[in-house]
Amino acid sequence: MSRLRLVIADDDDLMRAGLRAVLSTDEAIEVVGEAADGRTAVELSQQLVPDVILMDVRMPDLDGIAATSLITGGGMSSRILMLTTFEDEDYIFGALTAGASGFLLKRTQPEDLIAAIHTVAAGDSLLSPSVTRTVIDQMVQQPQRDPVAERRVRKLTPRERDVLELVAQGLSNAEIGHVLVVEESTVKTHIKRILGKLDLRDRVQAVILAYEAGLVQAGRAYDRN
Repeated sequence: MSRLRLVIADDDDLMRAGLRAVLSTDEAIEVVGEAADGRTAVELSQQLVPDVILMDVRMPDLDGIAATSLITGGGMSSRILMLTTFEDEDYIFGALTAGASGFLLKRTQPEDLIAAIHTVAAGDSLLSPSVTRTVIDQMVQQPQRDPVAERRVRKLTPRERDVLELVAQGLSNAEIGHVLVVEESTVKTHIKRILGKLDLRDRVQAVILAYEAGLVQAGRAYDRN
């Protein structure tokens, strides 16, 4: 069984050492490289082609958001998991729109960090609950719909639009299945088709597009109670 290849990008030497020690407890993860700045992270993504890059936001020379944009925009397959001390909405939204597949805070528990790395490597996206709320709050403040985004979602069937709307409201696959009275496996199939039709990488991009297209607006959040 091949191991998950990971690069750590952080300008703090002690933080990199600590992360390497934490990740060494999981035999399925292999740390193949380290970077102290964003430019080196970009270079390592090209040279090593890791499965996941654990990326700090604030780094010298080239910050983590700019590095993420270069990596995802350059067609490289590495998935980016942002890990930062700063729960700033500009950082969060900037990282996600740059193509990051997840955003976690450095106070995240080690076991949750390891689980997040595996989640992102498997092709899913991951946000902490507070980060998800920040993304949604940011999107609903945008009064203007994007005509391009609206045209893109017209490719979807009515049921696929329903699923996309519920994804954008932050529901899990199981919750979406409960709302639509379908099996969770059916929801997964719908989401796979949505991502394929709209040329989206993951759920994060799907959430952003749904809000840009006006599928979800303030006051329409699903009530779990």
